[in-house]
Amino acid sequence: MLAALLLALALGLAACGEKSDSTTGGAAEPLGLTLDFYPNPDHAGIYMAQKLGYFEDAGLDVSIHTPADPAAPIKLVAAGRTDLAISYEPEVLLAREQGLDVVAVGAIVDRPLTSLIWLRKSGIGGVAGLRGKTIATAGIPYQDAYLKTILARAGMTPSDVKSVNVGYGLLPALVGGSAQAMLGGFSNVEGVDLKLRGKDPVVTPVDRLGVPTYDELVLVAGRKRLEEDPQPVRLFLAALARGTAAAVERPDAATKALLAANSDLDPKLTRAEVEATLPLLSKRGRMNPSEWKAFIAWMHENGLIAGRPAPSEALSDEYLAGEIPG
Repeated sequence: MLAALLLALALGLAACGEKSDSTTGGAAEPLGLTLDFYPNPDHAGIYMAQKLGYFEDAGLDVSIHTPADPAAPIKLVAAGRTDLAISYEPEVLLAREQGLDVVAVGAIVDRPLTSLIWLRKSGIGGVAGLRGKTIATAGIPYQDAYLKTILARAGMTPSDVKSVNVGYGLLPALVGGSAQAMLGGFSNVEGVDLKLRGKDPVVTPVDRLGVPTYDELVLVAGRKRLEEDPQPVRLFLAALARGTAAAVERPDAATKALLAANSDLDPKLTRAEVEATLPLLSKRGRMNPSEWKAFIAWMHENGLIAGRPAPSEALSDEYLAGEIPG
């Protein structure tokens, strides 16, 4: 029932934002979207919107691109080589620190997915139990700061553990036993994978361990692009709201849409990941400036950014579906 109500709400909001043929002259407006990674359950709303024709309904011809490097999308959007990109709140703040005039225009996942994970059989009872243990990380600087904050809360420092950068090899390191814990995997991806393998993981998102909450996945646009022609972004976000609501209502269809977009995905695992992801997707895309302010302060205190920009410099909710006049 809740999913149906969300779908009805999204349909109503999106209807206000649909572009009529008289506005476009009957031609769909091209819009490029660059993902943060290969198509995966985090993108369920996007691929449902594409599958069900919601982008076309909005007068958009959306082309979806997979980056060769997950760090590239935000640079591409800043350079005007793509209209929208999926990135992460920390990356938005780091990009702005580097002088890239990018703006987060909507949340896809409005809470942390990045988690500290260990296996129950390890006997680790909590963060304090990590003392002397090996922790596999992805080697991302701000995630190293996550670990520092997590350990400090337990009265420890990074020197109390052995941190090993394994890049994309987080799961093999944990399952193979070369590490007793890992930091950097997502609760809805690596956490689900481990459960399906029967490994009985203990999965704790970082905001439950002392790191301020943040928006894990956000849509990013260049400020110049928004100033010159904001309507396609509004239309995209409205269509995405419809797609997200449809995915929540029809998880089987959402799974099939993802499998069609990425044939390398394992069907059984993808279905389980989709089921874990759908409750985490932001239904309206709204971002919380107060939470951004706290996270900005944390990044500054940890030496990740030099200044403390106002949240309004880095995010804007004015392009979301709820802001489109009916």
